[in-house]
Amino acid sequence: MRESRRQDMATRSATDSHQEAVSTDGFDVREISLETPWRWVRLGWQDLSHSPVVSLSYGLMFAVVSAVIAWCMFELDASSVLLPLAAGFMLVGPVLAMGLYETSRRLEEGRQPTFAAALRALLGSSNQVRFFGVILMFILLVWMRIATLIFALFFGMEYPPLGDFIGSLLFTPAGLGMLVTGTAVGAVFAFIVFAISAVSIPLLMDRDVDAVTAAAVSVKSVIRNPGAMILWGWIISVLMMVGIATAFLGLVVAFPLVGHATWHAYRDLVAVKG
Repeated sequence: MRESRRQDMATRSATDSHQEAVSTDGFDVREISLETPWRWVRLGWQDLSHSPVVSLSYGLMFAVVSAVIAWCMFELDASSVLLPLAAGFMLVGPVLAMGLYETSRRLEEGRQPTFAAALRALLGSSNQVRFFGVILMFILLVWMRIATLIFALFFGMEYPPLGDFIGSLLFTPAGLGMLVTGTAVGAVFAFIVFAISAVSIPLLMDRDVDAVTAAAVSVKSVIRNPGAMILWGWIISVLMMVGIATAFLGLVVAFPLVGHATWHAYRDLVAVKG
């Protein structure tokens, strides 16, 4: 396993030597190709396969939490908020995946990953990571408020049963209007969060840097590689939507896969100057 990872690091170094880089506050942001995001997925799967107990346990933990939240929404007759809430999960996902970044880092360094270490990374984060998490949570709350207003604009304040809501959403003018409007507004929120968090949380874990600088490096990574990063965002969205659409069972695999791949995205995109 370690030999395989050394070969991957050698490949990354060889690739880096042919990449242009731009400087951002002490960090170099590299230019990548359109094929690179697929390599991140491959490396993420490799990490998952090398630490199946840790990774799948981590994914199971969040799948169970998501299922419990969904059940609570059903019990409160608020099932219509599940769609924006599911989208909101992806907004705060970069912080929730910290244990997976730590697992990938340990594998990269040839150390043994453990579930305890993953939990420590998640629960014992630095003040800068917590600050960034507060920002993402604020964005989530704003998104949920706007999603509620969009729902009220098209359906009023009465929450219909889930079965009736799905039919109304897909087969009525009001439902289609809400779907288009909500998707458009949600895409704006998703892009903002993706731009500031694509590599910022792994960077905050790996280096002594403040949240603003980490967000700036992340935005620069997206600006520097628009095509590849749009593809990467699409891959993340598809994997997470599949995970959620399978009654959260798919999250057991999809969430760890995205988390591990995000670590490799950070390692490919960001280098310390000097």
